[in-house]
Amino acid sequence: MEVYFSLGSNLGCRLANIEKAITRLSVALEAGPERLSSIMETPSDGFDGPAFLNCAALYILPDEMSPDDILDRCQKVEQKLGRPAHEAEFDAQGKRVYSSRTIDIDILLIGDKRIETPRLSVPHPGAFTRSYMIEPLKEICPDWDKWLK
Repeated sequence: MEVYFSLGSNLGCRLANIEKAITRLSVALEAGPERLSSIMETPSDGFDGPAFLNCAALYILPDEMSPDDILDRCQKVEQKLGRPAHEAEFDAQGKRVYSSRTIDIDILLIGDKRIETPRLSVPHPGAFTRSYMIEPLKEICPDWDKWLK
């Protein structure tokens, strides 16, 4: 099954963080990336912080690997690279609070699946509205626009 990821970093050596994340993600998923987009620099989105480096990666994973297992493996890689455990933060008005991070790995697409659980939304809610996700995805996913229908 095809799984598309978005990777971003805006703290420390951003390029090295992305390279380490791809290496560790490959070990965690027991597969190397089939395709990698170019790396682009974008301003932080939704908060004041240093600019991000972002890219997208395609991995071909066994069909029996569950979306929750993929998510767990991504989060372990993030934690090993210095990102705190995942707990969404919200302000007093209930709006999501974002912050700088050494690495962010988001699952954009998993095959043709549509998933909506408390832990995971696929396609990723920002995959087709956030330029730092969609532009790299377009480079490596020839039929990315089928999700817009």
